[in-house]
Amino acid sequence: MRRASICEERGSGIDRVISTVGSTNLPAPDFRVIEHSTVAVLLGPRSFAGMDRQDRIRACYQHACLCYVSGKRMTNATLRRRLEIKASNYPMVSRIIHDALDCKLIKPYA
Repeated sequence: MRRASICEERGSGIDRVISTVGSTNLPAPDFRVIEHSTVAVLLGPRSFAGMDRQDRIRACYQHACLCYVSGKRMTNATLRRRLEIKASNYPMVSRIIHDALDCKLIKPYA
């Protein structure tokens, strides 16, 4: 598959999936490790209201990772833009960030 340019071995695939999903405002993909394989579950368009708690936390974590590898910091504002949430609803995003902190998926910038 590598010779047919269907896959690559450099390890940039997950970053590319997260970046593409983020730029098209799709829900965060769910990565699962099954035996010796990694499976990426891509989800169709879904509004913020249609996401459950785990979807929101996963989106926060992946957004934070993408910001980090891009040399940027995740903020309430950047996550609001990613999730297409109005500025007046910033407390909802603060709650998602707090939940991701509680799960130890992200940590505050020191």
